Amino acid sequence: MRNFTKDDVLEQAQEYNVKFIRLQFTDIFGIFKNIAITVEELPKAMEGRIRFDSSVIDGMVGNREREICLLPDPASFVIFPWRPREGAVARLICDIVNPDGTPYECCCRSVLKKVISEAEVMDLRMMTGAETEFFLFQTDERNKPTVMTHDIAGYCDLSPVDLGENARRDMVLTLEEMGFEIGSSHHEFAPGQHEISLKGDDALSTADKLVTFRFVVRTIAKRHGLHASFMPKPANDLSGSALHIYQTLFRDLENTFYDPGAAGQLSDVARHYVGGLISHARSFAALTNPIVNSYKRLVPGDLSPCYVAWSTESRNTIIRVPANRAEETRVELRNPDPACNPYLVIAVLLKAGLDGVKSKIHPSPPVNDNLFALSPPEYRTRNILTMPQNLEKAIDLFKQDALVIQTIGQELADKYITAKQLEWQRFQSHVHSWELEEYLPLF
Repeated sequence: MRNFTKDDVLEQAQEYNVKFIRLQFTDIFGIFKNIAITVEELPKAMEGRIRFDSSVIDGMVGNREREICLLPDPASFVIFPWRPREGAVARLICDIVNPDGTPYECCCRSVLKKVISEAEVMDLRMMTGAETEFFLFQTDERNKPTVMTHDIAGYCDLSPVDLGENARRDMVLTLEEMGFEIGSSHHEFAPGQHEISLKGDDALSTADKLVTFRFVVRTIAKRHGLHASFMPKPANDLSGSALHIYQTLFRDLENTFYDPGAAGQLSDVARHYVGGLISHARSFAALTNPIVNSYKRLVPGDLSPCYVAWSTESRNTIIRVPANRAEETRVELRNPDPACNPYLVIAVLLKAGLDGVKSKIHPSPPVNDNLFALSPPEYRTRNILTMPQNLEKAIDLFKQDALVIQTIGQELADKYITAKQLEWQRFQSHVHSWELEEYLPLF
């Protein structure tokens, strides 16, 4: 993260002729929001004196809204490359604070910063990277998104079969101009499905990048006449979209997950970290897989990461340890999807991993065979569980895990649980097309 100050922001805004600033923040569900101000209001904003109503963060309106403030992070200042250079538009990502300057209980960015501080007390620093999958869909005559893909390409296909190549290239170039380091980009398995990977960075910067990533990708897609969807499973006949999150703990410049003398060259810290993730995985599913649709992707299948186990080879397990070693040794969590709130997810992953390290939680041995081919008795014998199969079950498990609740805070947890329970009730009371196709001809 850049070492930018308030004065640096004010100087750059003047130097690059910035006229408007978007003060960006996320609600508890990870949805990007913003308040736009003119450059004349920037000094006031940098002091945290832009106030608004807490309902925009909490996702609901009742009778207990509070006045809260935006506190911009100077390091997040960037000018949007797709806007005019004359009268340019810039952005600042903000923490949410109370009028007295203390963190607002439902500020997700503050939740992550708190866990990062806990790791620093242990002399540990989390580094994370991500691979994000998404679809490019056509829009209809009213410019509304459809689930019609605009190509028939497959894994790593090239143009002219991959019709999204130009849009994906513009996304990468725009992200790089905004300071992102891109690892790779390519067409994914399903028609219209794409992946862009972000190189490793500190935990807070990665979360900032992930919420910015969705905003930028959708903006550039629209300029190409397309709709970018981060929905986990947008259509029955298409693969689901994942958010793979790579994690490493460093002590100074040392990758603590690497031990050249250990089995598989994985240190005890790495194994205990994996043990912590596995211990809490079913409980934090409500965060990593946050919507009803998330669980249409987490069904048993050859490539479905629905089994609570770890592996160095299998794509069935929620955790995979890639072959990279030395300073590139890392743990990959495969079950999250791109609809999640990156701040809360990375916070609970770090907290669960640290719990594993502190408590020396040993995971079961890695599994490298095809778990999808096992019988139910074999699952029981090997003590292999699956992730929850729907949002209702995920919320029930979430409520029972004291560590996960403690990580995000009781107030935020209560509001999140209430909102998700209402979401599940709406889903349950709705008549779906499958029911009509299955039952209407018979009854």
